[in-house]
Amino acid sequence: MDQREQARRLSGLYDEVLGGRRAPDAPRALVAASWERSLAAAVDPELDQPPVVVDQEMVETLRENHPLRAVLPVLRQTLTTIADEASHIMIITDAQGMILWREGSAEVKRHADRIALSEGAVWSEDQIGTNGMGTALAVGEPVQIHSAEHLVRRIHEWTCAAAPVHDPDTGKLLGAVDVSGPLRTVHPAMVALVTAAAQLAEGQLKVRMAAADEMLRARNMRHLMALGDAPGALLTPTGRVLAVQPLEWLPDRLVVPEGADRIDLGDGREGLIERLDEGYLLRMPGTPGRRSRPSLQLKLLGAGQPIAVVGGREIALTLRRAEVLALLLLHPSGLTAEQLMLQLYGDEGNPTTVRAEMHRLRNLLGGGVLDTKPYRIIADVTGDVTQVQTALRQGNLDTALSLYAGPLLARSDAPALRAERDELDATIRRAVLDTRSPDVLWQFAQTTTGAEDLEIFESLAAVLPTDDPRRAAVAARLARLVD
Repeated sequence: MDQREQARRLSGLYDEVLGGRRAPDAPRALVAASWERSLAAAVDPELDQPPVVVDQEMVETLRENHPLRAVLPVLRQTLTTIADEASHIMIITDAQGMILWREGSAEVKRHADRIALSEGAVWSEDQIGTNGMGTALAVGEPVQIHSAEHLVRRIHEWTCAAAPVHDPDTGKLLGAVDVSGPLRTVHPAMVALVTAAAQLAEGQLKVRMAAADEMLRARNMRHLMALGDAPGALLTPTGRVLAVQPLEWLPDRLVVPEGADRIDLGDGREGLIERLDEGYLLRMPGTPGRRSRPSLQLKLLGAGQPIAVVGGREIALTLRRAEVLALLLLHPSGLTAEQLMLQLYGDEGNPTTVRAEMHRLRNLLGGGVLDTKPYRIIADVTGDVTQVQTALRQGNLDTALSLYAGPLLARSDAPALRAERDELDATIRRAVLDTRSPDVLWQFAQTTTGAEDLEIFESLAAVLPTDDPRRAAVAARLARLVD
C-alpha cells in the first residue's frame, strides 16, 4: 500500500472510531491506547494549536540547564543533515514534551510554524494528543506516528518518529529526539534512525558520567581515607556508590533525602551522611567523622594575579607557585617531584628545583594544605579551572561562563599547562558557538579569549537582531579583526 492510500485508510478509520461508529478495522494498539489517554486528558481532536507555548527567553533558560545540551553535537551529526536532505526537521524536547531545539529544512520549519511545531511549544500527549514526541515520552519507547494516527486533525498531514532519551545515572526521562516531516516524506527507517540517535546520546552521557565519577572519586577519596579502618563509602550527589571500605553489604545506590543526616541502608542498618562539596560521605554510627581540614581556593583563570585563599587568608602567587598548585589541583591523586618537573619544564628540568619550590610553597600556605610522597593537595580545595571543567562536563554552560575569567595562567609556558589551557579554551569556545545564542556569544566575547576571536564575532553578526544595540560594537570589532 502506497503512502497516499495508507493515509486515506487511516483517515477513514479515524472518522469512524472518533465518530463513535462501528469500524471495519481498528487502530494499532499503540495508537488506540494513546488516543484513550489523550481523550481522558480532555484533548480536543479539533484543537488548533498546542495550548502551552513559552517565550524565547524562557526557552533559552531551559536550554542552558538541560542535560541534553551536552550531547547536541552528536544529535546534530546523526540527524540534522539527514533531516534537511529528506525535507524533515530534527526536534529535541525535555521530559515534559517542550520543544527546546528544532533544526533542519527551512521550508519544513516554515510549514511547522503553522501548527506551532516550534521551540517553546509543549507537545506532550495531555496537551496535543497522540504525536511522535509525546507518545514516545508517554510509553518510554521509540514510536512512529503517521498521518491520521495523530489525534488532532490539524496534524494529519505530518509524520513523525521519536525516541526517548534516559539519564544513564538515574534512569529518568530527559526528553525525546524526533524527526518530523510532511506526509509525503514518510520513511520506515526513521524509527531506526531516531532510536540510534537516542542510544548515541545516552552513550555520550554515560561517558561524561564516568569521567565525572572519576574526578569526584579523585577529589573526595581523602574524606573516605580519613575514616582510617572504619567502614564507609563515597556517594555521588544522586546516591550512587563510588567507593567503599569495609562494609558487609551495600547496594549500588542509596536514597539520600534532601537535608538528611541519616539514611536507611536497606537491610535494617542506618548510616550517617555528611554532605561534601560533591556528593556524600557515608559512615556508620559510632565511627569518628572526617577530620576538619583547611580550605584552599585557587583563582587561576584570566589575566589577573593568581590568588590562593587559605582559610580566608588571601595570598598572591608568583607564576611558578601558581603553576605548581594548578598541576596539583588538576592531579588530585598527586605527583612525584620527577612528574612535576616534567610537567613544568619538560626534559630540561631538575627535580631538586621542584623540591625547593615545594618547600617554600608549604611554608607560604601553612600546615595541612600540601603533603609529600607524592606531592598533593590535602586541604579541602576548590579551583576556578576545575569548576569550569565540571560545569562543561555536566552541560551547564551558563555556570561555566560565569566562572570563566579567561585562559588558565595565560603567561605560563609549562608544557602540561599549555595543553590544559588550550583544551579548556577550545571546549568552552565550541560549546558557545554551538548555542548560536546572541547572549551567550556576547558574554564569551567579553572575555580575553573571545575578544580576539573572529568566528565568535562573525557568529554574533549573524544572530543578533537588526535592532540590537550591540550590533554597532560587533561591526566595529569585526572590522578590526579582519584588517
